[in-house]
Amino acid sequence: MKHLLTLHRLASRSFSSSVRDQLRNKVLENQKIFQADNDLPVHLKGGTVDVVLYRLTMAITVGGTLFSLYNLFRAALPRPKA
Repeated sequence: MKHLLTLHRLASRSFSSSVRDQLRNKVLENQKIFQADNDLPVHLKGGTVDVVLYRLTMAITVGGTLFSLYNLFRAALPRPKA
């Protein structure tokens, strides 16, 4: 029983204190990046990942719009009688 209590104490102590030491506050660094006056929109200031995500989102949006218009046009036409 004594070994279980010791194990519980060791496990809870290592999990509760190790994470706090590894985290770093990056708010000031991010504020400098996103508030810089470099003529970029805020959704592209994060770098290459933001550019790729933006273009992927735009491609999906345009593709979905075209697909919706195609289906609306197809539904508006009369079906041929077989």
